[in-house]
Amino acid sequence: MACFLAPTAAAIVTTTIRRKIPAKYHVNWLFAMLWGGVIVLVVDHLASGELVPYPPFLTAGMDKILPEIFIVGIPMTLAVILVWAIMVIASNKKIIQPAHERHL
Repeated sequence: MACFLAPTAAAIVTTTIRRKIPAKYHVNWLFAMLWGGVIVLVVDHLASGELVPYPPFLTAGMDKILPEIFIVGIPMTLAVILVWAIMVIASNKKIIQPAHERHL
């Protein structure tokens, strides 16, 4: 229904601040993960009729939209951020390790 609104908000924030974040945090990865997820969710919601290209856009009422955002959208967004954080930690750890300690 409206679960895509939470990652959309996070993607907008990421887009706004990504130039201010140091490169070692690979914020472009988060940018791509969030916007990619938003695009897939919008296409899915359009295909299922939950999202329409004319007002009121969302076919469910506010009594269903807000719980959907809190129950599905926010946990989904936090999961994407957690995966990104793990990727950043793993990437930075690999870069810091001396070459002779890396396993191929």
